[in-house]
Amino acid sequence: MDRIRDAILNDAPPEDFASLAVPESYRAVTIHKDEQEMFAGLPSREKDPRRSLHLDEVPVPELAPGEALIAVMASSINYNTVWSSIFEPVSTFGFLDRYGRTHADAKRHDLPYHVIGSDASGVVLRVGPGVNAWKPGDTVVAHCLSVELESPAGHNDTMMDPEQRIWGFETNFGGLAELAIVKSNQLMPKPAHLTWEEAASPGLVNSTAYRQLVSRNGAGMKQGDVVLVWGASGGLGSYATQYAVNGGAIPVCVVSSPEKAELVRSMGADLVIDRSAEGYRFWKDEHTQDPKEWQRLGKKIRELTGGDDPDIVFEHPGRETFGASVYVARKGGTIVTCASTSGFMHEYDNRYLWMNLKRIVGSHFANYREASEANRLVARGMIHPTLSKAFPLEEAGQAAYEVHRNAHQGKVGVLALAPEEGLGVRDPEFRARFETQINRFRNT
Repeated sequence: MDRIRDAILNDAPPEDFASLAVPESYRAVTIHKDEQEMFAGLPSREKDPRRSLHLDEVPVPELAPGEALIAVMASSINYNTVWSSIFEPVSTFGFLDRYGRTHADAKRHDLPYHVIGSDASGVVLRVGPGVNAWKPGDTVVAHCLSVELESPAGHNDTMMDPEQRIWGFETNFGGLAELAIVKSNQLMPKPAHLTWEEAASPGLVNSTAYRQLVSRNGAGMKQGDVVLVWGASGGLGSYATQYAVNGGAIPVCVVSSPEKAELVRSMGADLVIDRSAEGYRFWKDEHTQDPKEWQRLGKKIRELTGGDDPDIVFEHPGRETFGASVYVARKGGTIVTCASTSGFMHEYDNRYLWMNLKRIVGSHFANYREASEANRLVARGMIHPTLSKAFPLEEAGQAAYEVHRNAHQGKVGVLALAPEEGLGVRDPEFRARFETQINRFRNT
């Protein structure tokens, strides 16, 4: 593994990578099948990823047709990593079992351990049969959509493929590791002005925000739209905020502290609601919501916008906020939803949806074209990574814990083969144009 790392750090020519020996094993962050019940009976908040995430030495699997083996320089933590680590809402070993029964190559994924992680930046080491667009030595980032595309249902929008899965969550051999296996159509060029850890951080959340907010498959945001963004300084919301600002929309950013409020203002968002200062309590108790609190939120939004309700609500907290989101959207507005980090069982008053002609749009990750478009905007310096800190691979459990407890800004990175932060920049002159924006999150 040291030779692979050295070749990457020393910018070896691409042809050298094809001759590098691939080791028989590699270090990877895993969860264990025999520990699926370790948190049984505990509330979600008390489930600790530091107990369930292991750094193991695992064998390198064989490449299947259409796949690539990449040396991972850096990865990052997404909320699906937290879900995997606390075995919620279900254990991911069920995903691996079902996938393993679909065909012979998929059987490799059904193991007593699960290498997790749905982001990666690195270098291609090997490609399997049928891969023509990528070769050893290419510097890449990986998006997390894994599809089979043997059904016609997926050929208009690959997210509709019945065999669509999220890599490193519903498949094995994910990105929180020194090596990873991806399908070739998960690969995209690494933005040359970013470090390894910066380049690894946008993949899942940037593509998700792009489809959810910008794409015709999501809300189809246009100039002048008022967009309510929940968790606007977080891993997902920070990209939604950037898309709203850069796309000529009017973001109303909901955050949970003065520091996070200042952060989204530095991104160009003028209208900010600090929900901790406002003290919103949308639920009176576990079973009863408080419409007066919805009304109070709506009034605050109109005060900020000069009387306008949101055209679009960018929803991802889920249960805690969904009733309020449906209420505050304007007549004919759109609530576009994914993730549900506070709970999947949403409740809302349907009168405010049906009688006001609103619509709820479900959005899940992004297809290859959407992911590529989102990555191109990063490569052109129009969207910036929102990485606040990076941990070594050995501390992936702590990184996941911080995301689980919302003790973070933006994305939290994990260094794999990269020995330290700040490496991997291939275009320093282009980077210099955006240094302030890139460092915005790193200085929080």
